[in-house]
Amino acid sequence: MAAAPAGGVRLLHHPRPWLRSLRRPLSTLAASSIQQSEESTITATEPKPATTSSNTYYPKRGQTLELVCESLAYKGKGLCKVADTGFIVMCDRALPGERFVGRVTRKKDNYAEVKKLKTISPHWDYVEAPCEFASHCGGCKTQDLLYEAQVRSKEQQVRELIVHVGKFSDKDPEYDGIMKPIVPCDIQFHYRNKMEFSFGTKQWVPAELLQQESDDTNESALGLHVPGFFDKVMNINKCLLQSEPANKVLAAIQDFWREPELGLSPYDVHSHRGFLKHLMLRSGSNVETGQPELMVNFVTSSYKPELLKPLIEKITAFPDVVSIMNNVNTSVGNTSVGEEEYTLFGKSTITESLRGLNFQISANSFFQTNTHQVCNKKIRTAPCTMQAEVLYKLIEDCACLKGDGSEIVLDLFCGTGTIGLTLAKRAKHVYGFEIVEQAIADARRNANLNGICNATFVQGDLNKIGENFGEYFPKPDLVITDPNRPGMHMKLIKFLLKLKAARIIYVSCNPATCARDLDYLCHGVPERNIQGCYKLKSIQPVDMFPHTPHIECVCLLELL
Repeated sequence: MAAAPAGGVRLLHHPRPWLRSLRRPLSTLAASSIQQSEESTITATEPKPATTSSNTYYPKRGQTLELVCESLAYKGKGLCKVADTGFIVMCDRALPGERFVGRVTRKKDNYAEVKKLKTISPHWDYVEAPCEFASHCGGCKTQDLLYEAQVRSKEQQVRELIVHVGKFSDKDPEYDGIMKPIVPCDIQFHYRNKMEFSFGTKQWVPAELLQQESDDTNESALGLHVPGFFDKVMNINKCLLQSEPANKVLAAIQDFWREPELGLSPYDVHSHRGFLKHLMLRSGSNVETGQPELMVNFVTSSYKPELLKPLIEKITAFPDVVSIMNNVNTSVGNTSVGEEEYTLFGKSTITESLRGLNFQISANSFFQTNTHQVCNKKIRTAPCTMQAEVLYKLIEDCACLKGDGSEIVLDLFCGTGTIGLTLAKRAKHVYGFEIVEQAIADARRNANLNGICNATFVQGDLNKIGENFGEYFPKPDLVITDPNRPGMHMKLIKFLLKLKAARIIYVSCNPATCARDLDYLCHGVPERNIQGCYKLKSIQPVDMFPHTPHIECVCLLELL
């Protein structure tokens, strides 16, 4: 069996002493409730809620409480306890050490949710958020929390979920070797290569700013949805997560699209009338020159290119704009993927390089969003790195492929094939499966682009696999699974336990469902007579998305 890569992450980053700071434990109750909410989409037995000494106390809806946030729980919610009871409440945008007044908005089986009304004293590690929209936008909830504290909290969350949901004992002598320190991100702003904005019929303005605003608050909006509302859009002129070229184009569109003579109407999600639905901006780079490339994608309710012509003329003045697309979505849903796609200017793809390969990215392709290259200014000889490179290097290290072209790799939820293609040069053959038709087309195109002939990509729903699924490929030596947020369906878990590949690399964007699936693969599901057959060798958290609650993990399992 292959050994877990020893100290692989330290080759990429210098040691950070603050990551070894004392970690405050989350409660078992919080982890249990997280598991229950995430398991609702999976056909699996849910654990019973944990019991606490606070069962005799239960706050009423609408009740106000003075609370102190103890730590951050999954999804970035602040975990608090009602004084003298130990009863747990969760509050969005509450940060560790913050004392505040909150109103109970929702009651769960074993905890309650509150809305913060007023801060009495600020949280630990406070910094001033550089973005004017940070207090209300759902994208960067922790901009006012020192970055070192952000990653420390994320590592803590993974540790607690692995213990309480994954049922791996932190008393095990091997635990410290299994649980790796989180890999921070070298750059905390302008790292996203894709942002999606929505058009709305009316700007949403925070209540505390209503008196300061003029009559233009009734104007239409282009920006981001208010968290929890599909029909409220906050006007955004600049987003600190996307590239500067993308922000310049966004500002130009904001200044121009409302002109009455253009006849452009925002889509109304209630009446289902209007033309403009979404604006998607994708940033890439020319693989030959290294110059920025920008794709602008207008999502509209119908195909009327003549209406978009003035906007096209406006933004093609920017030299970085090399592609303007139009996705036509006639449905009433809020998706940005169109039934039809048209190229209005330039080419239909932009390019990006990763692990020595070049990738063509279409408007609706999935591609790792943190590919911003940054040079380490403190070490002049250090090469430029991107967090996606760090992630894929960790995956490659965990794969432990011999390099003699003798091993079969099964790439599940392969997307556009980026992981499988970066490993293909060391494998005999890579078999990738993905439900999205466009992603499979992109994977095949990228294989051809890089001259890779030992990769096969197949469209299929991995949540609906049949008994004959294993007949589509030889028995793999390595399985890579990179599911979306709900994790893996029990059908797929049972298949993997029957398949018994020597190694599994589980790449996760959701540590809660990741911990649950690791539990099934290693410990089985006794109540269903399902036996686990894997040993968890390592789990490596990676901060791909600073200032957000999202956490990526790379987990290595080996067959017992």
